[in-house]
Amino acid sequence: MSQPLGQHASGYSGGPPFALEEGDRMLRVQLHGNEMYAKQGSMVAYRGQMDFAYKGQGVGGFIRRAVTGEGQDLMRVRGHGTVWFAESGSHISIFHLDNDRLTVNGRSLLALESGLRYEIRTTSGGFGAMIAGGLFNTEISGTGGVAVLCLGSPLVLPTDEPVCVDRDAAVAWTAGVRTRVISTFKVGNLIGRSSGELAQIEYSGRGGFVVVQCGEIPAKGAEPKG
Repeated sequence: MSQPLGQHASGYSGGPPFALEEGDRMLRVQLHGNEMYAKQGSMVAYRGQMDFAYKGQGVGGFIRRAVTGEGQDLMRVRGHGTVWFAESGSHISIFHLDNDRLTVNGRSLLALESGLRYEIRTTSGGFGAMIAGGLFNTEISGTGGVAVLCLGSPLVLPTDEPVCVDRDAAVAWTAGVRTRVISTFKVGNLIGRSSGELAQIEYSGRGGFVVVQCGEIPAKGAEPKG
């Protein structure tokens, strides 16, 4: 990446076409006849002539939808003018990839430039992964801007030493970081309650980082922890 991940996750304002409004809660995108992709329903305002096309899976690998609860639909945005995106007041970070890769929690992906590709990946862990659930993530590759949602201001943790993060608190991590599920599963934990803190994801790898939000947002359709 062209800037340290810590700088990005602390609210790096980015460059054309992506930029952040003051407060880092709204993404501003300038379009000059080109296109980009954003989370469906995240557009809050625009100025100029814009076309919003809601797409499904399989358009040249640029737009794909996960078949799990972690998945989300993206929309293609094309036109001339300025368009703003946001979601429920969430903090937004901009990452600029320079022929690089970034893995993002599926629910946290807000927008990306059209020159980037992405595909759904899974976190390894066997039975532990089954217990953890919601381990389908989005790997983005290429060159361009990526906007990521985060509940509150993000915490950036280096992975030079292994660090374990709750599955719903991890937002994004750098390419090359190894992940595996650490399960604390006990059969009795599942009686009369949801999964709770049954499994975490371990991140490790020299020179890498994982971005953590200050709260847990469960996957769509999942029951809240308790």
